[in-house]
Amino acid sequence: MSDDTTDETTGEQTDGKALKSGEGAPVPDKATDSAATRTDDDPRAVSASQHTGGGRVAELSDEDREPVKIGERRGMFGATRGQDTSGYGGLVTPTLLPGASERPYGSYFDEVADLLGTALDGDLYERAVEKVVVDRGEMTLFVHREHLLAVARVLRDDPALRFEMCMGVSGTHYPGEEGRELHAVYPLLSITHGSRRIRLEVTCPEADPHVPSVVEVWPGNDWHEREVWDMFGIVFDGHPALTRILMPDDWPGHPQRKDYPLGGIAVEYKGGVVPPPDERRAYS
Repeated sequence: MSDDTTDETTGEQTDGKALKSGEGAPVPDKATDSAATRTDDDPRAVSASQHTGGGRVAELSDEDREPVKIGERRGMFGATRGQDTSGYGGLVTPTLLPGASERPYGSYFDEVADLLGTALDGDLYERAVEKVVVDRGEMTLFVHREHLLAVARVLRDDPALRFEMCMGVSGTHYPGEEGRELHAVYPLLSITHGSRRIRLEVTCPEADPHVPSVVEVWPGNDWHEREVWDMFGIVFDGHPALTRILMPDDWPGHPQRKDYPLGGIAVEYKGGVVPPPDERRAYS
């Protein structure tokens, strides 16, 4: 009599011997297996269509993804005066900023975007966040300036986000980016959620260099905003005492802007005096 028997459940014939591990076992469907092994700890494993949180934005166009050209550099060092002795005087290199990034962003960035979108009421996320750029391992949320305070409060106060610390604000000046020449950049840090870091970036034109002050949200930005005003001329509306912090009060211009003349400025003190401590200007 043959030892062959038939499995009543599957109808498959076996030879009565125990199958070795992995031998004769059904091959799992690849799609099912992939879904089973995917975990929430790896946001990069989730396709863009599966991000249904409030942070989901409209599909990006090719123009959105294109790098933003803000100018070009001539020669080796971009010098505009004197002779270029590097031998690269004819070199022309475009100056590019990265375009908008597509989902998935990677790391914890997708989670932050979804949580922020859920925390902002209604369609405020779509109206407030111009674009998201992930470049060199950093996530930058470009925020329209009129919505900066609303976004800042949510990022600080929402328990799932809790970016308690703003590490300051930096200014940049891109004369070739018409209508948005001045940028204010805010690096944020969440201690609650394991030192997560993101950046906020706000733009404004030279003709209207106004951005809301975030001192009421992150008081430590007080002197940082004064420095950006002093060096770049960005006016932080609502700041408690927006005065120069490095240059004399009557100094003309803002020294770190690209259109500020270099050289040929005589060293002078313009009659400045240092008053006694009890007669000095109050900053509050």
